[in-house]
Amino acid sequence: MVALTAFRLHRGAHLPRACLAGWRLSRLWPGLEGAVGLWLWAEPGARRIGSVSVWRSEADLRAFVRLPAHVAIMRAYRGRGKLVSATWTSGAPDLWEEARSHGVEYSEPPG
Repeated sequence: MVALTAFRLHRGAHLPRACLAGWRLSRLWPGLEGAVGLWLWAEPGARRIGSVSVWRSEADLRAFVRLPAHVAIMRAYRGRGKLVSATWTSGAPDLWEEARSHGVEYSEPPG
């Protein structure tokens, strides 16, 4: 299961704290049930941040979404920007090309 998120903040002033919140949440990653991979990205000039996460199952992704730390972040930033997301199951060798096909803008992975 793959989840792609892109969040564009209305105000650049919120970007540093939003990035920090995402980074802190990512520190939980090694202990999360079913977590396979995670990539965080930011485009400061565009006031955009996001992630691509890979999960063993949809149930594992849903468990993450319900985590109190994740819920707190979502509540804190509700109304401060526009969130776009997509989820899908994948076995594709080129996850980035597949992500692009879902029509959600995201920052390209390095190199």
